[in-house]
Amino acid sequence: MAEWWVDGLVVLLWCALAVYGASTLFWVVEVVALGRRHVRPTDVDYGLDEVQVRILTVDAEAVVRGTVAALPDTVDDVHVVAESEMTVPGATVHVVPESFACAASYKGRALEWARRNVPCEREYVLYLDEDTIVTDLHGVPDRDVVQFTELPIYTGSWLTYWCEVFRVGYQTEQCAFGTLRYPLYAWGGGIAVRHELEQQVTWDASTVTEDTSFVWRAAAGEAVSFGVVDARFRNQAPPSVVALVRQRRRWLSGTLGDLASLPLRYKLLANTRTVAWAFSPVVPLLALATLLVPESAPSLGTYALVSALLLSVLFVYTAAGARAYRKRPHVALGLLVLTPLLVVVHAVGALWGVLRPVGTFTVTEKVTPETLEARHPDLDDGALTGHVGTDRLVQADD
Repeated sequence: MAEWWVDGLVVLLWCALAVYGASTLFWVVEVVALGRRHVRPTDVDYGLDEVQVRILTVDAEAVVRGTVAALPDTVDDVHVVAESEMTVPGATVHVVPESFACAASYKGRALEWARRNVPCEREYVLYLDEDTIVTDLHGVPDRDVVQFTELPIYTGSWLTYWCEVFRVGYQTEQCAFGTLRYPLYAWGGGIAVRHELEQQVTWDASTVTEDTSFVWRAAAGEAVSFGVVDARFRNQAPPSVVALVRQRRRWLSGTLGDLASLPLRYKLLANTRTVAWAFSPVVPLLALATLLVPESAPSLGTYALVSALLLSVLFVYTAAGARAYRKRPHVALGLLVLTPLLVVVHAVGALWGVLRPVGTFTVTEKVTPETLEARHPDLDDGALTGHVGTDRLVQADD
């Protein structure tokens, strides 16, 4: 008869596999069965004359100047919402008063102040982060919320950049978000919101992931149409592993804090994905633990097969990310080899967020466009602010 620790280990292995398997299976279903093709950047119903751009920053004047300069010339309603005075050619700068108070805090507070105080006569408000370099921006399709896809660029840490390639591959699932009542997350660095909907939902909520919170609260009130435009806006990968870990911790903490706005079935789904992400590095270790189990546990042969199949999906994420970045074959192969390391680094912050959620907002350090161009020899001076197409910017990362 097997010892008690053997039985306990077997139960633990199967429970871990069930949680991880459920998350992985849902991703596959999203991509294969639920997914629709992304909206092409040129498939627009509202031109840029119906879009107001708002860029959120604390005090990164030099970075914001590059972001504004990269906007198409036909964008003529640009506003920078900042925490301190600055001069940004081509944009109207608004400083959030220190006296302004609402339920929201940090970035959400600035968003809410802008909603109340920045006049808007356009159909959509397009929100950008201070470091968002738009690519292939032609307008907005007729959706209540429009998510533009991202493609983080290398800023100084190859490891964090490679983790972003892995994450972008995982986010292939966004193609299915338009079929879900509640999109599973949103990226506020490139999101357009119908102005009427924004006025109804508001940003006035206590959260550190204001973008996802807004989408979830909007969907809770009524059916909201959601579209994903595959424009691949460029933003900056975290400059260090520490910055990446803190960023992931905040994302995970925000998700956990916002779960109350989801119905039960989505709460279960979100929790399953959260646990699978945070504890994903543990799954291979549990698989290795089967070596401690005597051969009298034949069911673990099936476990080893199933876990190997599920773990292989991690390499699919990396391959999808390499494809999104249009990496050359030898670069993509190298990233596949590094996948186990990328999984661990990508998950450390999430695990930290589960064990010790954070309620504060830390701005990830950004560099100026000039610094980016200096770190990418293939980019000419002014390339990132010269309305360059997606292809040119993608090649900068190889």
